[in-house]
Amino acid sequence: MKKLFLLICTVFVALGLAAQNWDINGVHKVNSWDGRFVRNYNKVISKSEPYVAVGVPVAMALASWIKHDKALLKDAIYVGTSVGGAFVVSYGMKYLVDRQRPYDRWPDRVHPYSYEHTPSFPSGHTATAFALATSLCIKYPKWYVIAPSAIWACSVGVSRMNEGVHYPSDVLAGAAIGAGCAVLNVYVNRWLNQWLFGE
Repeated sequence: MKKLFLLICTVFVALGLAAQNWDINGVHKVNSWDGRFVRNYNKVISKSEPYVAVGVPVAMALASWIKHDKALLKDAIYVGTSVGGAFVVSYGMKYLVDRQRPYDRWPDRVHPYSYEHTPSFPSGHTATAFALATSLCIKYPKWYVIAPSAIWACSVGVSRMNEGVHYPSDVLAGAAIGAGCAVLNVYVNRWLNQWLFGE
């Protein structure tokens, strides 16, 4: 029994070290992508996230008010609450996990091109970007919505690694949280629509 316990512990330690190596090697590789275009593109994409994630549902709500379009207002509420839910879940998890940023943990391997004042895991930018992209794709399943949404959300995740502020596992977890919040919110918004619109 003691040998079995030691074997299991050894396997878990080995898996943990392999996962950690994958994480630091991944962020090191993406962080080292250089060149003026790559750096500028990633900086712009990374900084665009809060404006796009908030701006799209607000613009939808304003358009629905101008057009008196109740269906568009419902879509705006769904998209906005998906983004809001992903924000709350991801930032709550950050302080529960309290993971160091890659540039703090590995200063010899990761160069920070921007600095953050919150813990690393999961990526909040990626979570809200994927919540926005997934909710738009659910409401408007057309190629001209899906393609730009997916490209933008994936670019946000990659840009966070290129900036040196997130590990690949942070980005993957953020993407899963964002997409998951958008899918779960389909059911939450059925109740919300009944409460708000009596339908």
